[in-house]
Amino acid sequence: MENKEISNAVIKRLPRYHRYLGDLMAQGVERISSQELSIRMNVTASQIRQDLNNFGGFGQQGYGYNVAYLYQEIAKILGLDRENSMVIIGCGNFGRALANYQNFENRGFVTKAIFDVNPDKVGNRVRNIPVLYIDELAKFLQNNDIKIAVLTIPREEAVKVTEVLVDNGIKAIWNFAHVDLDVPSDVVVENVHLSESLMQLSYRIAEAAKNKK
Repeated sequence: MENKEISNAVIKRLPRYHRYLGDLMAQGVERISSQELSIRMNVTASQIRQDLNNFGGFGQQGYGYNVAYLYQEIAKILGLDRENSMVIIGCGNFGRALANYQNFENRGFVTKAIFDVNPDKVGNRVRNIPVLYIDELAKFLQNNDIKIAVLTIPREEAVKVTEVLVDNGIKAIWNFAHVDLDVPSDVVVENVHLSESLMQLSYRIAEAAKNKK
């Protein structure tokens, strides 16, 4: 298939397709039409077909989609067919919560180490994942094939740590710090600002209340 630019909107829908297809497999469903899938997902059938056609289509007219096959193909597109090793920067409550979430490993995202500055935390383990001094980060990255760095630290420290990550080959950062990172064009950053998401939810609550009046 010829390489083509895929929109962010399509990319953001792929994990949702993968989740629904996994649920269908668990229910013993072997095949499904775009129309049936659209009803479950509340996405139009034409949107589903357009999205999947970006990657080859996968459906057969009169048959629909083979659920298991489509699930596996989307997993490949998302890179879930291989291990993506990670490090977590910050062993606070949120960093530990991410480390304890075993479902990441089920999808190939394996945390190799957690880094922190607190001597009371260093030397401990979170679900058998070692907690190391932040000063050891550069050497650890050089000696291990780490794909993703997860930032769960204050914004001031995040900027400094990002320089270390980039200088030592990290090309993907999952950023929970409240700061927009300045990185080279070949480094991918996925920003997750929880407070902004909560404020969007608050806005929707307020709008719904207005509409009731």
